[in-house]
Amino acid sequence: PGQGGKTTNLLYINKNFSEKIKSQMVTIDTYGDRTIFFDFFPFDLGQINGFDVKIQLYTVPGQSRYDTTRKLVLNGVDGIVFVADMLASMRRKNILSLKNLHENLMTYNKNIFKIPLVFQFNKVDLSQKGYPILTPERLTDDLNRQLKRPWIIASALTGQNVAATLKTVITMTTANIKNNLN
Repeated sequence: PGQGGKTTNLLYINKNFSEKIKSQMVTIDTYGDRTIFFDFFPFDLGQINGFDVKIQLYTVPGQSRYDTTRKLVLNGVDGIVFVADMLASMRRKNILSLKNLHENLMTYNKNIFKIPLVFQFNKVDLSQKGYPILTPERLTDDLNRQLKRPWIIASALTGQNVAATLKTVITMTTANIKNNLN
């Protein structure tokens, strides 16, 4: 969903791992910090089983009016982190965004049940500031009941579990690619 923390995740990765990654993030700053096209962050992971692995992280705009861009970014996707907003007021938007992701993947004959997917339940830090947030159980029931994918509680703003989310999706994606090569 819009303003769920997708760009904040990439900014955290860029800031904290740029020396290891040696790459530059491409982003378009917009009025109100809203992504209107996408953010892009490429880097080389090195070799895995004799293959050079290059990672390209993209965000999609959260606003549904940019659905065409959201579809475009999914073309050729190998793995997905769905950044769900833990704010209670975002419950419906999380559900609609996941439904939209499913529909957009079908455009490219990709199955949401087969593609590597990790849920990041973001903005856990807001509970300490008194904002009502959804429990992981509620989010799992809303978003992950059928998919049964890994989920991680995080705060992209503080960096809590951002690296763990990235590691999980990279591990799942490389394993999936390896299985498909055999």
